[in-house]
Amino acid sequence: MKTIRLLSARRAGGSTKAKAGGAASRLGWLDALRGVAALVVTLHHFDVLKLLPDRLAGFIWWHADLGLYGVMLFFLVSGYIIPASLERRGDVRAFWIGRFFRLWPPVIIGIAVALAIIPKGDGSVALFATDHDWIYVAANSTMLQDFMGVWNGLGVMWTLTYEMVFYYAVTALFAVGLHRKSGQIAVALAAVAVLFGTTIASNTLTHDVTSMRNLVWGSVLIVVFGFACILSGRANLIRTGSLALGLLGLVLMYNNSRAPMFETLMIFATMFAGTALYRAENRQIDRLQAVLYCGFVIAAGIAVAWMYNRNGMENNTWTAGPRAWAGSFVGAWITFGIGMALRKRRFPRVLTWLGTISFSLYLLHVPLLHTLRYQLHVPKVPPTTGGKLIWTAEYLAVVLLASWLMYKLVEIPLQNVGRKVLKAVERRWPATGPLSPAGVNTDGAVRTPVVPEPEPVPVEVGGGSPPHR
Repeated sequence: MKTIRLLSARRAGGSTKAKAGGAASRLGWLDALRGVAALVVTLHHFDVLKLLPDRLAGFIWWHADLGLYGVMLFFLVSGYIIPASLERRGDVRAFWIGRFFRLWPPVIIGIAVALAIIPKGDGSVALFATDHDWIYVAANSTMLQDFMGVWNGLGVMWTLTYEMVFYYAVTALFAVGLHRKSGQIAVALAAVAVLFGTTIASNTLTHDVTSMRNLVWGSVLIVVFGFACILSGRANLIRTGSLALGLLGLVLMYNNSRAPMFETLMIFATMFAGTALYRAENRQIDRLQAVLYCGFVIAAGIAVAWMYNRNGMENNTWTAGPRAWAGSFVGAWITFGIGMALRKRRFPRVLTWLGTISFSLYLLHVPLLHTLRYQLHVPKVPPTTGGKLIWTAEYLAVVLLASWLMYKLVEIPLQNVGRKVLKAVERRWPATGPLSPAGVNTDGAVRTPVVPEPEPVPVEVGGGSPPHR
């Protein structure tokens, strides 16, 4: 009998390990994609094209923008996994407590590190560099600053605004039971981008300091109210707070985007299309539906590039023209498709490792680049091939080590704190019941399959005073 129990325990242990391995492999492709995107973005801000032969660099420049490629690949990953994170819990409060401890502490530490190391006069950190510090701090604390006419605290933080508005939209849709409409929303956003393009005005809410101040403080008030409702744990209040945040995100996105409207709309269409792929994989929608939804979004991305990203508009998207925008957009989709097709296979550990540290890498790479270049007196393009290789190796070694340390010392410990805070909140203020009968069972369990959640991935940004990309 003892032998039988030992064999049973071993089999159970093997089964547990197999399940853990299966979960890791399911997430491995997402980490690998994030690793690819993070490395491309890092090299893009490193001006890697200037290190290549002129003919090759010129070909890449005219046919693809590495920054836009990284942006869209990151957003596809977020679109795929973030709604899964919310729906697997079926708990809006738990979702947002997790978001807070995954996003805000690394950003705060990243800004502090940047302020400590960057050379004097460098513009890659905009906080405490103007006459309106409190407005800038308040706006950046909401992570909605790029839709408020406010410079990003770190230049790279502009994409966090898109992430945040997407989170708001996903939360609001879940609160009213419309979260399964991801594909239709993606098609609608892409259709508006094609039809209206640049005719929808941007930056209409902020035209001077007074209007910017009013928008910032008004948005802060709504954000505080929304999260107070969500943290209450009461279903009706959670629904009210979620809708308030969703409406705020919609108003800011539609009226005060810094990017041309066709690009802003296509970013959100891409994210919701990524969600549609998740739903098709988990059999929540028919696969033909997902193919048609995503096919339309891809076609719309190509169309808006040729229709609108020309005649000077390319200067506002930081691309070389229609071909570069379309090539980057389609390239991101192709890369995501390859990753998804190979999702059951193991990916190189270096790529999955890059994916796990990608948020820290994203936050630190521009300040570290500026600091190293200043401290080592490195010209923007070293004159010799050997000098180029040495400089590239030095930069990558430092930025990868720093990102790994920040991941180990900041991200992981603070995520553990977040879990403890969530448990304490649930004990002290237990939730009153399920939020959305359309998406949640009466016991609060989500009907969708459980999908483990990787860290959130913000996306590529330029350094300095607030460039778009």
